[in-house]
Amino acid sequence: MEDASDDVGGRNSCMPSKLRTTMSEQDLTTQEKISVEQYLDEVALFCNSEYGNQVRSRFKDIRGTSELAMLAAPTSKELEELRRAVAIMTPAEKSAADRLSDEQIERIAVDARIDPGNFAIFMNGYALLCKRVS
Repeated sequence: MEDASDDVGGRNSCMPSKLRTTMSEQDLTTQEKISVEQYLDEVALFCNSEYGNQVRSRFKDIRGTSELAMLAAPTSKELEELRRAVAIMTPAEKSAADRLSDEQIERIAVDARIDPGNFAIFMNGYALLCKRVS
């Protein structure tokens, strides 16, 4: 039987690399969630890389934008904006980042002077990851 860590399309492959384990090492339901800062680091992995550019080119819409690929491969501008928003979050907001309301997310984006839509995509991605891990 194959090791779960080698499961290309399975449950482990969707998790950030810091959370990947084999099933025999640790039960997935007991893993701790990563912080929003750690998630930002994971999102940054393919920023402006050749692989990231290929991913983004596959998700372009008729205007040539590819916001939905942002979590897989953000541009340097998008990444800088996300970093700015996470930096201004309070400790309470960071600890409850997976449970922030749409209004809270929009307020943080406005305060950081970034695109609220991109920040919402980022925060929703984080919330979904936390739901998978918990």
